[in-house]
Amino acid sequence: MPRSFEDVVLPHLDAAFNYARWLTKNDADAEDVVQDAYIRALRFFSSLRDENARAWLFTIVRNTWYGRFPRRTGSAVVNVPDEDFEHRPDVGLDPEAQMIQQQTVEQVRRALETLPADYREVLVLRELEGLSYKEIAAIVEIPIGTVMSRLARARERLTGVLVPAN
Repeated sequence: MPRSFEDVVLPHLDAAFNYARWLTKNDADAEDVVQDAYIRALRFFSSLRDENARAWLFTIVRNTWYGRFPRRTGSAVVNVPDEDFEHRPDVGLDPEAQMIQQQTVEQVRRALETLPADYREVLVLRELEGLSYKEIAAIVEIPIGTVMSRLARARERLTGVLVPAN
């Protein structure tokens, strides 16, 4: 059965933009990266062999980003504006609980920003985008063991930032 680009790839536009925003640090660059990535994805759509269009698209987004902006060395800090961090307050909560939830989301966002780029990237792909270790390994072009190691270290650092020592 023939597949259309619109049916297979376009549903992942929001996720691609969120990932690009974590990579680029701002909406304007993220929009440019995603636009370029979608043009490349359309051009090479026939090369998509499996059904995992999301991971395939994320790889294109990542390669587009690093093609436009060569890899940064060190542990650059991403500053994602508050309104861009995906948080939707639970409308079923009372106002106090909603405020506590918003403060928690902000605290986690700030903690994520402190992580080195390599750790932050795998953590965002796993925890925010819900990708498997295998998908992350393919996107980031590292062995699965390295993905697991980076995730463990990222979680450890995140816990250290979020839970102060007694």
